[in-house]
Amino acid sequence: MCDVGVISREDAISYGMTGPNLRASGVARDLRKDRPYLGYEKYDFDIPVGENGDCYDRFLVRMEEMRQSIKIIKQVLADFPEGEINVGDTKSTLPDKERVLMSMEELIHHFIVATQGIEAPEGEVYFAAENPKGELGFYIHSKGGGVPNRLKIRAPSFVNLGICADLLKGHMVSDIPAILGSLDFVMGECDR
Repeated sequence: MCDVGVISREDAISYGMTGPNLRASGVARDLRKDRPYLGYEKYDFDIPVGENGDCYDRFLVRMEEMRQSIKIIKQVLADFPEGEINVGDTKSTLPDKERVLMSMEELIHHFIVATQGIEAPEGEVYFAAENPKGELGFYIHSKGGGVPNRLKIRAPSFVNLGICADLLKGHMVSDIPAILGSLDFVMGECDR
């Protein structure tokens, strides 16, 4: 895996790669540190960064990310509050499954929340979160109501696979499984 499937820092940036694939190429970008959300600014963790951008660095970065995830989870559990964890607004949350199966009103409420969504304000928003494959982003344009007027999803696997045509050139056929495996993509995200 060493010196196989090398992605330079410049190529990783120009292809728009994110997550472990970008960090393995020497770019210390992680949305949890760069633009903290959901309280990540309260937790102490490191961003693993590779040096060579090869398959082995992508493996090492992912292994260290698992260690850092455990470190974050331990901090969250130590600071976890007592009490209810669900949203108190019953109009926008799904009812308990047992009640749905026993009551027609709960079944109707479940159907309405699941099909119509929650009342969203008019406007547009983009939100991205750090996911195991990279930056998962959602652009939503709403005219109000429960269904967006426009929705665009930035799937990290789809973006990270964009480099394959150039990356595989010059390698042996036996290197292809290691290269594709090190990119760690999910085809369900890529199906467009």
